[in-house]
Amino acid sequence: MDLSSASSLNALCNLLKPENEDSDSDEDQPSTTLGKLGPGHIGELTKPPSTTDKKKATNPDSKNIWDEEEIPEGSEFESTFDPCPQPEFDIMYKQAVTSEDIFLQMGNKTNATSSCEAMVIKIQLPGTKMADVDLDVKPKYLDCRSPKYKLGLHLPHPVDDKSGKAEWDKKLEILKVTLTMKREYDFVNM
Repeated sequence: MDLSSASSLNALCNLLKPENEDSDSDEDQPSTTLGKLGPGHIGELTKPPSTTDKKKATNPDSKNIWDEEEIPEGSEFESTFDPCPQPEFDIMYKQAVTSEDIFLQMGNKTNATSSCEAMVIKIQLPGTKMADVDLDVKPKYLDCRSPKYKLGLHLPHPVDDKSGKAEWDKKLEILKVTLTMKREYDFVNM
C-alpha cells in the first residue's frame, strides 16, 4: 500500500477519526494539495497590504526618499561634514548596591548592565577649556562639541535627558557625563 498519495492519507485520516465527531470544518479535513504548503503557511495568514493602503501611507506630492519610520533615531543630529576628530571616550555603567546585595544576595541585582541605574561617559578633551565645551543630550543621542573635537554618540540605552550631570576635571581635561538610564523593563531589574 502506497501512503504517499493524497487519497491514501485522506483514507487513513478517516479511519483514525472518532465516530462521534461530525464536523464540516475545513480545518479538520486534511489538505489534498500537499505540494502547495510552504513556510509561509505557518502561523496566522495575513493579507498583503493593498495598493490603496500604500497610497494613504505615502504622500505622492512629497519628494522624500524615505518615510519617517525608516530613519534611525538620532540621525537628525549628525552633521554631514565636520573636520574635527572624534575624542576618546569610555562608557561605564553604575549601580547603587547595598550590603544586602553584596553579602547576602537578597536583591535581584547582577553585574549585568540591566541592573545598572546610570551610564557614565568619560570624554577626553585634551587642550580644551570647560567654557569651550558644548554638550547636548537627547534620549538616545549625546552630542559633545569643542573647537578641537566633535563627538556624536548614539547611546546604547535610552536615558533621561532632563536629569543628567556633567563634571569637568580640569587637571585631566576629561568631561564626565552621568546619565540616568530609562528603559522599559527597569521595574523588573531594580
